[in-house]
Parts: sequence; structure tokens; C-alpha cells
Amino acid sequence: MSPADAVNALSSALVAGFDPADDLSRVVNPIDKGQLLLMPSEVGTGIGIKVMTLGRDNPERGLPVIQGSYLMFDGDTLAPTAVLDGAALTTLRTPAVSVVGIRPALERFDGPLRLVVFGTGPQGTSHVDTLADVVSEPFADVTFVSRAPENVGDDVTFVSRAPENVGDDVISRGSVVAAGSPELDAVLTRADVVVCATPAEEPLFSADAVRSDVVVIAMGSHSPGAREVPGALMARAQVVVEDVETALREAGDVVLAIADGDLSRDDLLLMKDVVRGDAELDPSRPLVFKTVGMPWQDLAVAQVVLERATR
Repeated sequence: MSPADAVNALSSALVAGFDPADDLSRVVNPIDKGQLLLMPSEVGTGIGIKVMTLGRDNPERGLPVIQGSYLMFDGDTLAPTAVLDGAALTTLRTPAVSVVGIRPALERFDGPLRLVVFGTGPQGTSHVDTLADVVSEPFADVTFVSRAPENVGDDVTFVSRAPENVGDDVISRGSVVAAGSPELDAVLTRADVVVCATPAEEPLFSADAVRSDVVVIAMGSHSPGAREVPGALMARAQVVVEDVETALREAGDVVLAIADGDLSRDDLLLMKDVVRGDAELDPSRPLVFKTVGMPWQDLAVAQVVLERATR
């Protein structure tokens, strides 16, 4: 399943009428070595639950932070039908969600996109992979921002196209700049799309560092006390969320902006309305999509995977 396929699966679920406000609740349980996450959902005739662990000390052991499984069940009999790799599913659907939420806004740009990506890990690169699979031409440039560029090197690789035959993938490279450097200011002023894929608790850049028509994906922080985007940018942007109640509970970028008086609940646009064309986007204003991830997204992608596997 290509990144573009995942984007289309999510869009199709929303266009078909699914409302993220009807999704089942995610449960996050703290455990001794990290967290246990349970993400159940029912979309159409599909039923599934993701069972994941977040291992706090795993990076020091050379192990992945996120591990787990996705369990699927028959919609009529509730019998188990499939088990998917939970981490692989998460890596595929997370950037697909981000792209679904901003794809209509990409029409405001003429020519190849200029990207700035905060975060050089799997989520940072997978967001570039997914964007590359849905735009019509190669990027003008891609710049990754790192707090420790000496640990990354001079460039970061990503897949610039993801055709059916994976062996034909084109590996491209994005340059790396240090967070807080003069080089960062220069690339931000040119950026069409800014991706924030970090665990930061404070804003990654200043509001006046980006253009008035910039599109921002903020997906790294998912607690009410952490944010990647400055409140001053939220104040002048159109802000899109997956679901209002979920955002007010988990999206620090939204929660803190509202607390500071930069944003109000009534300002928020819904992802489903953007996808369905029911929300009017202003190309002269920044667009910020704040996503925290919801259970329905895993199921929407997993359903298509299962359909293809059982043809």
C-alpha cells in the first residue's frame, strides 16, 4: 500500500460520511516502563483495535519506541479476521492523516513545493515520502531541521516517489540545518509547507519567520501542555483539527493558544469539512493542521490493506 493509497483511504472514509466525533475513545495507560495504548474503532462495517506500547528506555537499547499489533474483526460475527503490524500501520497512516488535512490547501502554490521539516526521525521523513507521493512534480527543495545536526550528517534521505514496484523508488536527499541557526531563518521565509514532527514542548520557530500563505502540519506533540507552533501564528491562521473535543483535550498547540487568547473554539475548522469542500480556505492566510491521531484512522487504512490481501 503506497502512501497515496493511505491518503485516499482516509479521504474516502470522510467523504463517505464518517464523522471523527463519533469515534471511540483512545485509552492511554501509564505503566512501569512507559505507556500502554488501546485504540478501538468502528468505521462502516469495519471493527478494529490497536494495542501498542511506548517503551520509554527503548532508544537506549537500540529498540523502537512504538511496538504492537492491530487486531481486526468481522463486522457481523465479530470474529477475528486479521493481525497487522501496529508500528508499520502507524508509520503509514500518521503522515497520511497530515496530508489529508492540508491537501486542498496545496492548490494555492504554483510550481514545485519548498518544504521545511522539523525532525529527522521516521515521522519527519515519512511525511516527506507521503507528500511526494501525492504532488504532481518533485520538490524544489527539502530542508530538515535538527537540534543535533552533528548526529545526522549533511543530508537526510527520503523516497521521492513510491510507485507500485518498490524497487523503482527514487531515493532523494534533503539538506540539514541546525535549529536556531541563521540558515533556518532563510529557509523558513521561502517555505511553502512546514512539517513539525518533534516532541517539542515549546514553539519551534517564530510566527514572523514564515510567509502569510504558509501551510503548517503540527503532529509531533500530543499533550495539552506542549506545542510546536507559536500562538501568534495560530492567531492569524486558519486552524484545522480532526475533532474539536479531541483537540481541546489533547492538542497543546490549540489548548495553549486558547488559554493565551490567541484562538477560540469557534475558530477551529474540522478536517472532515476541509476534505468534503465544506470549509472555505483563505489562500492569503496561513493554514495550520493540528493532528493528534485518532483510532478511526488506523482502521480506515487497515480495511483497505485487508481487502487487498484477501482478493
